[in-house]
Amino acid sequence: MKQNYQTYIFTKTEILRYLLESILLCALVDYLFYRSLWLIPLFAPVSFYYFRMKKRQQMEERKKKLNYQFKDALNALSVAVQAGYSVENAISACTRDLERLYQKQDDILEEFHYIENQLRLSIPAEELFLDLGMRSQIEDIENFASVFHTAKRTGGNMENVIRKVAGMLGDKIDVKKEIEASIAAKRSEQLIMSFMPAGIILYLQFTSPGFLDVLYGNILGVCIMTVCLGIYGTAYWLGRKIVNIEV
Repeated sequence: MKQNYQTYIFTKTEILRYLLESILLCALVDYLFYRSLWLIPLFAPVSFYYFRMKKRQQMEERKKKLNYQFKDALNALSVAVQAGYSVENAISACTRDLERLYQKQDDILEEFHYIENQLRLSIPAEELFLDLGMRSQIEDIENFASVFHTAKRTGGNMENVIRKVAGMLGDKIDVKKEIEASIAAKRSEQLIMSFMPAGIILYLQFTSPGFLDVLYGNILGVCIMTVCLGIYGTAYWLGRKIVNIEV
């Protein structure tokens, strides 16, 4: 069955989890900035955008996992081809190796099962890899599919092609992992700094009751806190853009 990597369907557990998280987020914002139960319904769009953000994150994470898994698949495919298998038989041998590395529901295993089944229907392997690259829109897979398609159509040395591409892809992914590890600390710092303003407001409310009461329950206070909330949201968005480095 073909997988669509340009969308993501939440499970029931995820829907319940993210719904509760969005409700708690709205309640926290209302408590910190407005303290008015009547304004909570106005935060309903927050849940919509929260679900969109989570869907985008899940899609990106799924693609990243597939990219890393594809490296292992290419290594197994390269070994099989060097052992003397034809490309089609090498894909079957690669699928057996992936079954020992990954669980049944992992995307890479499902994709190679799909490719293996389509090969039995006499669909060319190069077309199947091109289709995978187009559906996933992962640069590394698209590049491999393009090189593989050209080599297959022009009668190139498939053993050398797969071995070289697998080595280059492996080196690239290793560099990606190193970069992601180096910026992980910065992302943690950004997350902590994002919670600092909210933490300061909570600290003042608990340690100095009444100190911020002038900002609640009146039009001027609502306007001031709305501006503060807008600045806070913009700062959080800019911080995420800064640390969200495309590798």
